[in-house]
This record gives sequence, structure tokens and C-alpha cells, in this order.
Amino acid sequence: MEPPPIYRLPDDTFHQIFFSLPLRQIMICRCVCKLFDQIISSSFFIDLISTRPPLRLVALRPPHHHHSHQRLAAAAVNPCLHVYDPDQGQWLRFSLDFLPFRFPHPVASSLGLVYLWGDLPDSPESNKSLVVCNPLTRQFRVLPQLGSAWSRHGSVLVDSANRVMVLTELAALYFSGSNQWSKFSSNLPSKPRSPVLVSNSVYALCDVGSPWRSQWKLFACTITDLKSSQNWGRLERHEWGDVFDILKRPRLVRGTGNQILMVGGLKSSFSLTASCSTILILRLDLDTLEWDEAGRMPVQMFQCFQGSSKFKVFGGGDRICFSAKRMGMMALWDRCSGKAEWRWICGVPGHNDGLYRGFVFEARFTAIQP
Repeated sequence: MEPPPIYRLPDDTFHQIFFSLPLRQIMICRCVCKLFDQIISSSFFIDLISTRPPLRLVALRPPHHHHSHQRLAAAAVNPCLHVYDPDQGQWLRFSLDFLPFRFPHPVASSLGLVYLWGDLPDSPESNKSLVVCNPLTRQFRVLPQLGSAWSRHGSVLVDSANRVMVLTELAALYFSGSNQWSKFSSNLPSKPRSPVLVSNSVYALCDVGSPWRSQWKLFACTITDLKSSQNWGRLERHEWGDVFDILKRPRLVRGTGNQILMVGGLKSSFSLTASCSTILILRLDLDTLEWDEAGRMPVQMFQCFQGSSKFKVFGGGDRICFSAKRMGMMALWDRCSGKAEWRWICGVPGHNDGLYRGFVFEARFTAIQP
């Protein structure tokens, strides 16, 4: 049988057609047929559109292994990455079936690349590997192997294709494109909460209080100092006053540029059993070391969170998501247009108890460097 006439078109013609399309349409075209997938996934076309502005999406992390075995079995057969497109108000699904790993567990993203924990089908569970992949190009690379303890207790921090850190209370692993991890002592006073990597420094909240009363402080360390096993420094200023005491269960989120955000429940008083009146977002300019208020959740929206003893915060830049137990939806703070907006995200793929976790995924056709 003679192939359809479209197969006789030269590759240059396809490249011109696809290059003229928006990134969302290119992603759809790749799923039309094997020919389109082959052309769009070619190294020449990936390099051609590599400078195209990314799609700013919000990705969900899958549940931990102690959740439903039935759901985990389904995830092993059809692994995927669920993402939300705030600009279009819709959920998307990127297949991860090109990865030869059991239970791939995405945890972070940077420059269009997704970082996930995985283990080969024939390897013991103790042999965990950190994998970098691009769901759009369906390429992946396995970073040097790590033990399962790092995947269970370490926070994965990334800020470029060749700078990866796995941080725990006692130690840190650093990878910068070589064939091995460098291990350093972290010497933090307690388990780091929501660490973020900004430029050449790492920031984390640590509890320096007593067993009956938490006292959160901000700690920082440059990568150079971490390599030389120097202690973390407490970042504080007299002008800050009680900025860490007014928030309940504060968390850090990387902001735009040289900024970090701190999010938590705004306490109604300084007593141990104080209730919260809303959720507050504070912003720290790392150049001037000055705090200001970036946003606060509307009272009507916060009432949906008051019945839950626990909530999760994730995101980055000018978008932060909030989830709580048994809500079935998430709240979104969006300041990408220059004006802060709060809205609900409905139709969240149900795979856990409602405490959704995630990260920002800037989808783009970034090639994986060998």
C-alpha cells in the first residue's frame, strides 16, 4: 500500500509548520502519529525550539509507598505525571512509561527537567537512583546510584541541569555534572524544613525551640561553605522582630529572582494554643534582607482549611498551592499577572488523603545532556 502523501513532505517543511505552532499545540501534535512524534522528538527540532518560552505548570507528586497498594500497582503499569495548567484551567497528564523504573516518584523540577526517584525492576529496593527526565522529549538520564535512605529522608533541591543537592539534617550530597556525588556534613540544629536553593546558597527553616514549644529560625549556607564543612549561619536581623513567631508551621518557597517566600498560618496571639486567622505569605528580598507581605488568604477561603489540622504548601515564583485533608481541591495564589489572585483548583486527581504535594514544572523541550 502506498503511504499517504504527507509522508513525502521533507523534514524542513514539517519543522517550519511545527515551529509556527504554540507549545501546547506542538505537544498535542506529537501524539497524533508516529511520524509527528519522530519529527518533534528529533534532536534538530528540540534544539530549534529550545528557546521557546515554557508552559508554567503545577505538578503533583504521587503518594508515598505506604498508601493504597492497589493505586501503586496501577501507577506501576501506567506511570504518569499529573500537572495543572493555571492559564487554561485544566489538568494534563504526561506519561512516564518511557522510564524503565518501578514506581517512579517525581520530586522536583528545573528548566523543563523533572527529577524523580526510581529503582530498576530487578534491583533491590535499597538501590534507589535519582533520575532526570523530560516528559516532553521522553528522554532520561540516571544519576549515580544512591541508597534508599536518601530517598526517604532527603530533600531534593535543583536549580539547573547540572546542580542537584540532596539535603538531610546530618549530611548533604551535591552533584554538578561529574560522575559521582560529593558528600558533605550539614550539621544543622534540627531537621531542615522546606529547604530551597537560590543562586549559590541554600536556605532552610530549623526548629531551635524546646520539645513543648517550637521556635523557627532561618538558616543559610553557601555551596562553597558547605563543601568545606563549615557551619550554617542563622540569618536574622534586629529589624525583623518577631517575624518567625507570628506564623504557625512556617514553610519556605522559592520566589522570583533573588527572593524567598515564607508561608504559614497567621497566629491570633503568641500563646501555645493560639488559633490562626488566615494563611499569610511573607516575602524576603535576599539583596536587602527586608521582609514584606506578599499576600494573605481570603477569610472565606481560609474557613475551608480551619477544619483540618494539617495543610501542605508547594509551588514557586508567583504561584503557590495549598491543600488539606479531605478537601478534594486546592487553593491557588497566583501573582503572575502582577496582581495577586486567589482561586480554587478543582478536579484534582484523587490518589491520596487530600494532602497533595507538588512542585512547579516549566514544561519545555529541553534536551537531556549525556
